[in-house]
Amino acid sequence: MLENDSDLKAIALITSGGDSPGMNAAVRAVVRASVQNGLKVYAAYRGYQGIIDDDFVDLGTHSVSNIIQRGGTILKSARSSEFRTPEGREKAAVNLKKRDIDALVVIGGDGSFTGANIISEEHGINVVGIPATIDNDIIGTDETIGYDTALNTAMDAIDKIRDTADAHERMFLVEVMGRDAGFIALETSIAGGAELALLPEELTNVNEVKALLKNMLQEQKRSSLVVVAEGDETGGALKLAERIKDDFTKYDVKVCILGHIQRGGAPTARDRVLASRLGAAAVKVLLEGHSRIMVGIVNNSLKITPMRVAVSKKKNLDYALVQLAKLLR
Repeated sequence: MLENDSDLKAIALITSGGDSPGMNAAVRAVVRASVQNGLKVYAAYRGYQGIIDDDFVDLGTHSVSNIIQRGGTILKSARSSEFRTPEGREKAAVNLKKRDIDALVVIGGDGSFTGANIISEEHGINVVGIPATIDNDIIGTDETIGYDTALNTAMDAIDKIRDTADAHERMFLVEVMGRDAGFIALETSIAGGAELALLPEELTNVNEVKALLKNMLQEQKRSSLVVVAEGDETGGALKLAERIKDDFTKYDVKVCILGHIQRGGAPTARDRVLASRLGAAAVKVLLEGHSRIMVGIVNNSLKITPMRVAVSKKKNLDYALVQLAKLLR
């Protein structure tokens, strides 16, 4: 066991918001790094609602054995409308303090971090955030936990769709997750060789989409594949298909919505390593006295970002990748 010179004695841990592959790897890292530093670890089930309901369990080294390879989260996740109220946060704070819990580690996205920042301001709870969302839309880290797995899941599906599209001279509109962010759509379109990617960050002109597809199909292409982020202003793949199908009667226009398969499955090695690094880093920065911050990895180095900054700024797409996708289509 390592020497713990801080006043920190016990922490609580939750997974909150949408699940993402690698959350369990982060849980494992937080618990084991805490135990190695002489800290007691409590976990609450179902995110903030579990804290309000006083649904805690003690976690130790053996409690988190054999979970690093599992998708989802062993702590479950839920959105809590009660936590959005001052009364709900008061209940949560009382339940944390009666166990002498000094800090709360939140594994989740920007909505979860907003809640952590508020309870810290209102009740003096030390908080640290670990970014876990398949959307990869949080600043202060090059990638969020779960993004690489979701990306590979979508790419694998697109490869399979491409095979059947070629066999039948079909046009496929493949919808991927990304209500407000086009990171999955952009990178899977490049990796999957798609003809077009429609992103929430760019205004989509349906007439321009039709013209581009017609030009491509005239170049003796047997099929066409368009990746559509669910948040594209056309209304997603289904509505886009209705608007373009009459212009492509020779091609059977099909829609495939990948949906929640992108959230499931065993995390990739990249996500497991990222989650392990960030989980250990969260404990490290707490021991150093930090609070109301998020840990991330930028250029392969640990970066600390104030939570208020992490939740108030939008992460931008890499413009060079946007241009590359257009060049290679």
